[in-house]
Amino acid sequence: MSTFPGVISYPIPIYQNLPIHAEYYQPSRFVISNVTLGTTTTITTSEDHNYVIGQECRLIIPPSFGCRQLNEKKGFVISIPSSTQVVLDINSSVNVDPYFASSATTVAQILAIGDINQGQVNIHGQTQQLTYIPGSFTNISPN
Repeated sequence: MSTFPGVISYPIPIYQNLPIHAEYYQPSRFVISNVTLGTTTTITTSEDHNYVIGQECRLIIPPSFGCRQLNEKKGFVISIPSSTQVVLDINSSVNVDPYFASSATTVAQILAIGDINQGQVNIHGQTQQLTYIPGSFTNISPN
């Protein structure tokens, strides 16, 4: 039987099997603080995001925030103007209500779409090269 650093015995005891924390995965979900409409849609988040160009995202916008036409829309990140802004390739220039702040308990959110499924993918399948699927989640936990 092999030993693993930090593991007292095998199988791993319940008290050493740490719970999954959302903050240990990137890209994360972020609260939307503003939406700028146009031929592309600029999303401003309430904190620094960890999205990258080429990543696919979904918008979740409850009716109390306006922009109801953008709810459940998907788009790719085409630009990152600042650490709290991301530009998506969603055309919101026509027939989209303006965004407005709301005190609703359900917040407007932007979420990355994807699943890493071991994540390392290129034309040769899963290899040791680190080319991740856009939108995939990577475990960045400290353990």
